[in-house]
Amino acid sequence: MTKRAESKYKLDRRMGQNIWGRPKSPVNRREYGPGQHGQRRKGKMSDFGTQLRAKQKLKGYYGNISERQFRKYYAEAIRMKGDSGDNLIGLLERRLDAVVYRAKFVATVFAARQFVNHGHVAVNGRKVNIASYQVKAGDLVEVRGKAKEMLVVLEAVKLAERDVPDFYEVDHDKLTAKMTRVPGPSEVPYPVAMEPNLVIEFYSR
Repeated sequence: MTKRAESKYKLDRRMGQNIWGRPKSPVNRREYGPGQHGQRRKGKMSDFGTQLRAKQKLKGYYGNISERQFRKYYAEAIRMKGDSGDNLIGLLERRLDAVVYRAKFVATVFAARQFVNHGHVAVNGRKVNIASYQVKAGDLVEVRGKAKEMLVVLEAVKLAERDVPDFYEVDHDKLTAKMTRVPGPSEVPYPVAMEPNLVIEFYSR
């Protein structure tokens, strides 16, 4: 298990928000940071602190993305035409593990990464086991072979706590999904407000 997967509850408490909208998040009970000094860490935050928190929140939401990889997304986002914050969200949402999570093939973004790494997903008929693979609008993502019968998949499909976004066409009988368009930040169903423009400012310093 990765360090991030082990500390995801701690991330919720450090941010003071239920980042993934989970019913069991400790923030639902304690809205302060972890550790014996968690309740004392309040006060006005600097611009740097605000930007850093926005980065940690967005990076943490998409699972165990390394700092190096996240910086690459920033570099790609500012090279693309249009708003850099919108571009950053688009790149993150096009990750294969994010697509698997949005399609409700698994329950969490952490499970999605593991599911992809274990070779249970195909894109346009070809097995892909790289979680960061960039899916294009129109690509057909599907659960492969015997993985369709896995309990984690069957349970995730029935989850009532989140819906499939309308920029996807998903068939839960065949376990296929197609991203119809790359979404903008306002279309992505984040449980908490994300601030991609603050992330861009953080790296632009």
